[in-house]
Amino acid sequence: MTSMTHDGPQITGGVDTHGLTHHAAVIDRIGRHLADREFPATIRGYRDLLDWMRSHGALAAVGVEGTGAYGAELTRVLTCAGVTVVDVDRPDRKTRRMKGKSDPIDAYAAATAVLSGRATGIPKSRDGVVEAVRVLRVARRSAVKARTQAMNQIRGLLVSAPAMLREQVGGLERAALIRTLARLRPGDDLSRPLAATRAALRRLARRHQALDQEIVELDTEISPLVKRAAPQLLELFGVGPETAGQLLASAGDNPERMRSEAAFAHLAGVAPIPASSGRTHRHRLNRGGDRAANNALHTIVLTRMRFDERTRAYVERRTKEGLNKKDIMRCLKRFVAREVYRALTSTPTERITQTDLAPAA
Repeated sequence: MTSMTHDGPQITGGVDTHGLTHHAAVIDRIGRHLADREFPATIRGYRDLLDWMRSHGALAAVGVEGTGAYGAELTRVLTCAGVTVVDVDRPDRKTRRMKGKSDPIDAYAAATAVLSGRATGIPKSRDGVVEAVRVLRVARRSAVKARTQAMNQIRGLLVSAPAMLREQVGGLERAALIRTLARLRPGDDLSRPLAATRAALRRLARRHQALDQEIVELDTEISPLVKRAAPQLLELFGVGPETAGQLLASAGDNPERMRSEAAFAHLAGVAPIPASSGRTHRHRLNRGGDRAANNALHTIVLTRMRFDERTRAYVERRTKEGLNKKDIMRCLKRFVAREVYRALTSTPTERITQTDLAPAA
């Protein structure tokens, strides 16, 4: 679909997205409700939704709920058609208690949020290599969780297993334990608890081995994509393919949508929040934002605190100044967020230097 210019009064659209249908609404430039209508969540439905909105006037922007979920494909269609799409948060519980809940209400609320300027978020484009990294990491994360579950179940079964079996594998480290259990021969009579336990442990061990192989294959597929998407990010101290993949997924294929490194810090939940009252002036930890991105920054900081001399010197100096470890790590995560933002938004020819630790007084 190509971009089109339409005459008429300026209007703003809003869409409440669902799995099978999307409910759209349009308002005029002073917020009056013009019309609303439901459309199927299909390619034809998306195009009909856009044509219907444009039939009411010149479409300035469309607020879409759930641009990263049910509204992802609609966002792609609208963007390709030259429409400005704004990511709109779903109304909170207090608002819904006061104003009620229905698809038309939510659609009009999305449009109003855009018109009033309350909603300004630019959605992720989800059309490049970073989106490929994200979806592959979904499979990897699932495999890691399943492997951990299998290992926990193995250890749980061994706790109550017959002593003969426990002594056979006692003291083995994990890799040797899995190899040994995968070679167990339970026999044909599974009515005996010992035989049944051997059979269960063998299945779990072989599942663990299969998941190990799956994770290795996914790492082989993901690593070159991460390097292709942001080679500068991997050059930063303490940043590996796993943390880089998560930071890329959090930023999206269009990291320029974040206006500044402060905006990225807020996204990752490492921007301190004012918590002052009266004569007390302080900041507190931000517990919002993308917690997976926050965890990636936390991992990078832990690595630097252990192996980076520059960071260790900073920690020592700040400790002497009276800061506790939690506050020091909060500062370090903010510094790392600045470096990560520069790496994500730099051109391939730029080189990122790590110069963000506060200098000694």
